[in-house]
Amino acid sequence: MGCAPSIHISDSRVVYHSGKESDDSNSPHQTNTVLSQQSNSVPGLFIKSSNTSSSTYKAAVTEVQFGPMRLHQDQLQVLLVFAKEDSQSNGFCSACEKAGFKYNIAKTPESALESFLDKHHEIIIIDHRQSRCFDAEALCRSIRATKPSENTVIIAVVRRQSDRDETSIMPLISAGFTRRYVENPNVMACYNELIQLEYGEVRAQFKLRACNSLFTTLEKSQEAIEISNEDHKIQYVNPAFESMMGYQKDELYGKDLIEVPINEKKSDFLDSINSCIKTGKEWEGVYNAKNKNGDNIQQNVKIIPVFGHRGKIRHYVSISRPCNDNNKVEKQCERVQAESQTDIQSCRHKDRRKGSLDVRSTTSRGSDGSSQRRHSSMARIHSMTIEAPITKVINIINAAQENSPMPVAEALDRVLEILRTTELYSPQLGTKDEDPHTNDLVGGLMTDGLRRLSGNEYILSAKQVHPSSGHLISSLSLTDIPPRIAQAMENEEDWEFDIFELEAATHKRPLVYLGLKMFARFGVCSFLNCSEVTLRSWLHIIESNYHSSNAYHNSTHSADVLHATAYFLCKERVKQSLDQIDEVAALIAATVHDVDHPGRTNSFLCNAGSELAILYNDTAVLESHHAALAFQLTTRDDKCNIFKNMERNEYRTLRQAIIDMVLATEMTKHFEHVNKFVNSINKPLAALEENGGNISDDESVKNILTSPENRILIKRMLIKCADISNPCRALEQCIEWAGRISEEYFAQTDEEKRQGLPVVMPVFDRNTCSIPKSQISFVDYFITDMFDAWDAFADLPNLMQHMDNNFKYWKSLDERQLKSLRPPPE
Repeated sequence: MGCAPSIHISDSRVVYHSGKESDDSNSPHQTNTVLSQQSNSVPGLFIKSSNTSSSTYKAAVTEVQFGPMRLHQDQLQVLLVFAKEDSQSNGFCSACEKAGFKYNIAKTPESALESFLDKHHEIIIIDHRQSRCFDAEALCRSIRATKPSENTVIIAVVRRQSDRDETSIMPLISAGFTRRYVENPNVMACYNELIQLEYGEVRAQFKLRACNSLFTTLEKSQEAIEISNEDHKIQYVNPAFESMMGYQKDELYGKDLIEVPINEKKSDFLDSINSCIKTGKEWEGVYNAKNKNGDNIQQNVKIIPVFGHRGKIRHYVSISRPCNDNNKVEKQCERVQAESQTDIQSCRHKDRRKGSLDVRSTTSRGSDGSSQRRHSSMARIHSMTIEAPITKVINIINAAQENSPMPVAEALDRVLEILRTTELYSPQLGTKDEDPHTNDLVGGLMTDGLRRLSGNEYILSAKQVHPSSGHLISSLSLTDIPPRIAQAMENEEDWEFDIFELEAATHKRPLVYLGLKMFARFGVCSFLNCSEVTLRSWLHIIESNYHSSNAYHNSTHSADVLHATAYFLCKERVKQSLDQIDEVAALIAATVHDVDHPGRTNSFLCNAGSELAILYNDTAVLESHHAALAFQLTTRDDKCNIFKNMERNEYRTLRQAIIDMVLATEMTKHFEHVNKFVNSINKPLAALEENGGNISDDESVKNILTSPENRILIKRMLIKCADISNPCRALEQCIEWAGRISEEYFAQTDEEKRQGLPVVMPVFDRNTCSIPKSQISFVDYFITDMFDAWDAFADLPNLMQHMDNNFKYWKSLDERQLKSLRPPPE
């Protein structure tokens, strides 16, 4: 079922700073400073504010826990409506300063109403004592007639009366007042009143405002949601429920479940699962329901008990969606048969490296000629260990064809079972105990958390920097780069280029500098028809939206991926395959591929019910966000819009290529991309080499390399290899990257435990994790086969040598039972 909604509520306010707090909390307010009297636009309105520097003031933003939601409440704003300044108004002014609240003073009903419509104050205090100056009750009614007042607390200041003259409060309640305050100018009395309001009525109204956001989420949900009370009477259904079942809300509200045909079975379910629900557990199952037209609809339904007053179940929340239709099986079978000829793989290896430490010797990697190396790489491609479900399907069909009808029928049943998954290219792990590090990496990187859902929620505060912000260096250009930075980039065309030296030289802003040099080398400005000033502004805004607080996914990682991308683009086989538009798309995609990354995995965001996970339906959440935000940042301001001078059709082609490459970095499709690359490009090329010897100029090779479909596969493989090329870097860089990604995963595990979320990668516990084991598992499962395939295509002996050296390094640490990045000093 879908993730629970997550609401992040905050109000954007302008903070005014003026005045000083009075030393005598009991003295009338005399130290407020009038910032401005807007006599032209709002007659009678004085804007005043408290100075929040005092230690007695609270933080401007208060964190409020509301069930599973964590809300952030801004500094409160108070509107004081007093026709005349007196000790009572001064008392409330001083109290506002003491409490750290912002406040405005209005002297007329007109200025009060206009001020409220502008500021949306949480508290309004109206002087009810001066009936000759204005009608307080009429003013309250006018404010209550506006929509923003729905969650506003309005207080009437009334005169102190004797017990004999005490009057009813009902006229004030009828006018819209929340409560009354009997006049008392003592600052502490006023302060106590404000604090009671803040923690009472104001906080209650704040939570109600959050409920509006929750119901907005429910209304927009694509899943059918129904809420009933403890007596099983329907209290709410969302539009998705109406659409699925054909009923309108008014036909259902207040009805008992057994009164509505669609629920006749669900009431039985509720009775039968009572023992489960009473323990606070959710129930999930499948049942058939009838819509208004009498049609049967098979649904997956989850029923969640909601405990309330006195610890009793007060509501049931039912989340439903129609079961997946299986009528596409025949089309899937046809597609399987069409792809089967190149997907047959002969055997399964339990050791994923196939003893590669012996096979990939220094001799085979270094001294052999390029063609001989590529031929041996092709041989390894034929025995790659990636066994996808599609391979199992083909093997079953082949075996069934040679047997009797009964085995054929049984095999076809198995085929259908496998085809029910959409991940036809993804391998399936064995037992959980096989390798916990590999298992956790797969669980954390290759799933969207859909099988690890929880009711907890996580508020992701996206750090989006607008084009006007950031520390832009307006004078920067290629001609005046500081000498130290220029020196750090001298060997940027070499694979041994040290990105960490550039990071230090640029004070953790390497992307702008490296981007300017890389883009100039590939003629990007000329291709886009944009100026270097525009490109510089664009690089600044993109880098500003990378989170420097992330240990791994920051702008240094982006610059590293950009460097690897440029390096791969210069390889001869790649240059034969791609046009300039492909090169430009690859460089831009590498630059933006992780922009605004929160330092958490997709699984974490889905489990936490983050806003991004809801927005992108738990599918390629971060990758979709990176691509979308990159174009939003680029096109919202002409100063950094590198695409503004492009012809429309060319822009659409470039945009599509960039999006496709960014989405290709999502790990859930890892084996699909690698398998397609091997089967569509490497194996056909290997067949041509075996048949024709040296065929570098052969037309058949050109057709394989330049077909539109294969160019897409090459670009995907290129950025994937660039994105996770750390194990193929020089040893010191490899160790540094390993430490950074481990720290980011440690931080995620810490956060998951703190938030009560499922821990998607339990081995990444900073107290127990073996970093060498995690690196060995990552290389075994993700890196080896992918770089074997990429090396066979692009000829990368230096990278493969680094990979082997680094693997031996991690193996040596693991054999010594060390868990750290480096061995202890001698």
